[in-house]
Amino acid sequence: MTCDLNLLFFTITIFSALVVISSNNWISMWMGLEMNLMAFIPYISKSKNHFMSQSSMMYFLTQSMGSLLMLFTILSSNMINNYMNIMLILSMCIKTGTPPFHSWLPEMMSKMNWMKGYTLMTLQKIAPLTIMSKTNHSVLLLMLIIMSVLIGAIGGINQTSMRKLMAYSSINHTGWMISCMYINNMSWMMYFIMYTTILAPIILWLNNNKIYYINQINSSVKNTMEKLIMSMMMLSMGGLPPFIGFYPKWMVIQYMINMQTKWIIIIMVMSSLLTLYFYIKMISSYLLMNNSTNKWMIKSIKSSNYSTLAMTLNMILPLLMYINMY
Repeated sequence: MTCDLNLLFFTITIFSALVVISSNNWISMWMGLEMNLMAFIPYISKSKNHFMSQSSMMYFLTQSMGSLLMLFTILSSNMINNYMNIMLILSMCIKTGTPPFHSWLPEMMSKMNWMKGYTLMTLQKIAPLTIMSKTNHSVLLLMLIIMSVLIGAIGGINQTSMRKLMAYSSINHTGWMISCMYINNMSWMMYFIMYTTILAPIILWLNNNKIYYINQINSSVKNTMEKLIMSMMMLSMGGLPPFIGFYPKWMVIQYMINMQTKWIIIIMVMSSLLTLYFYIKMISSYLLMNNSTNKWMIKSIKSSNYSTLAMTLNMILPLLMYINMY
């Protein structure tokens, strides 16, 4: 019964995001966001855990504030168009956890399991980012880009909780998605799809091994092949070439250079180096240490599916893209 209810709420969550994407007026978009909120809260609160109750209340309060601000903006029909764009963007920043309204996202992630946290970092951002892409305020978008990439990079440096670290990584990638909106409204979807695809095998591995803190990674990696695969996944998430994670960032960099906004590119690339630092910190424990494990503690690897997915994403797809470009 619980599985059926989870599937029902998850289906409504997807459907509400599609409602926002297909809507052509603000009221319909607001209704889609409310459907999304009412379906996602019971989806994350099904676990009998007081932490999930806290995260549900936290999510409800923040999303209600964003929805109230959006509704107030829509109903104030006599607003100046520029002011309306600012208010809509700020309301969507509250909903996505974009700086300066980001503090709820890492705290909420730290109280959720990996699969529901993955939904929060990916699916729950589709509707607000769609609404944000329909607005137009270049100066505010530039400020959000800079704050997102810097706070997402700096906030994850001293984190030991893997869930908070992935939340700050999501904030950093949100900044890159907003930069796609600044240059081309539709290109953010491509970045979002690639980010979601790269993140999936990492979340599956962390969930299967029940890893919640950095010091648990070393004892969870069992052989050299798994070390190699996990290293590729983390470095790809940080956007290191020649892995597939570098491709969407390369696309943004090319667009930004053509638009003569090189100073923003410098900030974004430097922030990516900081995110690479804490990704390398995660994998360095099992790459640089020669750990020993008793034979009776070694479990058979049941992760062949996400291992194959990670190898395909990070080695084969970049080669195909390079061939197609030249």
